[in-house]
Amino acid sequence: DILITSLDAAMTFEELCGEVREMCSLHQGHPLTLKWVDNEGDPCTVSSQMELEEAFRLACQHRDEGLTIHVFPSTPEQPGMPCPGENKSIYRRGARRWRKLYRANGHLFQAKRFNRRAYCGRCSERIWGLAGQGFRCINCRLLVHKRCHVLVPLTCNRHMDSVMPSQEPAVDDKDDVDLPPENTDGIAYISSTRKHDNIKDDSEDLKPVIDGMDGIKISQGLGLQDFDLIRVIGRGSYAKVLLVRLKKNDQMYAMKVVKKELVHDDEDIDWVQTEKHVFEQASSNPFLVGLHSCFQTTSRLFLVIEYVNGGDLMFHMQRQRKLPEEHARFYAAEICIALNFLHERGIIYRDLKLDNVLLDADGHIKLTDYGMCKASTWPPGRPAWRGEGLGPGDTTSTFCGTPNYIAPEILRGEEYGFSVDWWALGVLMFEMMAGRSPFDIITDNPDMNTEDYLFQVILEKPIRIPRFLSVKASHVLKGFLNKDPKERLGCRPQTGFSDIKSHAFFRSIDWDLVKHKRPFPTPPHPQGRD
Repeated sequence: DILITSLDAAMTFEELCGEVREMCSLHQGHPLTLKWVDNEGDPCTVSSQMELEEAFRLACQHRDEGLTIHVFPSTPEQPGMPCPGENKSIYRRGARRWRKLYRANGHLFQAKRFNRRAYCGRCSERIWGLAGQGFRCINCRLLVHKRCHVLVPLTCNRHMDSVMPSQEPAVDDKDDVDLPPENTDGIAYISSTRKHDNIKDDSEDLKPVIDGMDGIKISQGLGLQDFDLIRVIGRGSYAKVLLVRLKKNDQMYAMKVVKKELVHDDEDIDWVQTEKHVFEQASSNPFLVGLHSCFQTTSRLFLVIEYVNGGDLMFHMQRQRKLPEEHARFYAAEICIALNFLHERGIIYRDLKLDNVLLDADGHIKLTDYGMCKASTWPPGRPAWRGEGLGPGDTTSTFCGTPNYIAPEILRGEEYGFSVDWWALGVLMFEMMAGRSPFDIITDNPDMNTEDYLFQVILEKPIRIPRFLSVKASHVLKGFLNKDPKERLGCRPQTGFSDIKSHAFFRSIDWDLVKHKRPFPTPPHPQGRD
């Protein structure tokens, strides 16, 4: 988790340590290591008053909005060595998706989108705006505007959840991972000593905490006892992802574990059901991470999905800076096939970005993370568009997505359809070939380093294509990044995908070969990684 709070710049190092221990639910004598991240992204240990003052001085000098401090509830074995659980990837921007919690007056607020009417607990005004977003306390469920959360006079009187994932002991490849007993309040717990073979799967006699999950179809004959749980490979707001091994054939999978107590309302239930539905649909496409099986206990839902160990495009782009046009064309073609597959089934992906494009051992892509997909069920009696979901001309209006990839029509508050995925593909292709975002903002003005200013740039600023790109590459980027969805490449109702396949940039692609994972040219094979 990322815990955001306001501290007095005049506080001493001892006061800071005490405040951090309180925030992270550690007793006052607990060992602690603090590392702040400097302007170059390097971790620097803060262990004295002098080092704290220097960190504050540099943050002010660079006009940083705040100080990013990583907290480790331990100390290194020797000076200069990393703390238990520390590795370089946690400092890499975009390497992991963290849950942001804002601490104020005992509350732990989390940003939340409200599809229905919601009113602020401080000023009583309706929570609405461009993103329809406010804050909700994860403990007492108080709803407030973002601007009001620091002014809430009421103290949170509910139990404070632990926000210290690094309290979990470090694990290595040989360690086993356990889930807590059913009466445990904490997040899934790791142990290198207690084996999981004793855990009983109660999916045969389940009474879900949330009635809405009764509609989720469960795989027959499989349960937690059929898998070896190896280690945690990812965390999110609602779920934890484990690397697991199916005992009967030693096949490796990723297991997404959703805690039902965190799935509070209809929105959250819809999210879980939609994600499982898309995983099922994706199982028949070679460029989408598919579902192997699904089961549940009284407190958790388990989605067993394909394990892709070649790393994501974000990781590879940070190593290579930019890709040759031939490689970008290859990846883009496979992504196009994946997106068109979803669109044919009435599904808008809505979260295409470098982090969500995985590479398998042979260098082929697989899209993952379907939490933002739009896949509605059609009314009875209405002919389905190749399944369940949106049909041609159908639209939605939810504000969602990753800021750098959000299409202009979403920012304008317009109804939108599959067009937003082709815009995001244009952004991703620009990043692959240019080595940067088309909306990079390089400025010393703090007012121009905000999300609102980024949205203004997306809406109003013309996109400048780097001169070193070929004419064909420039043309395809301009096509995908057209701010008018009606004129955007791939968005004509009858010929959208055909327009993409026949574009000059993709003319060298044999789409039938690509569809059967017979690449030309062969991309670099990635090294296996989590």
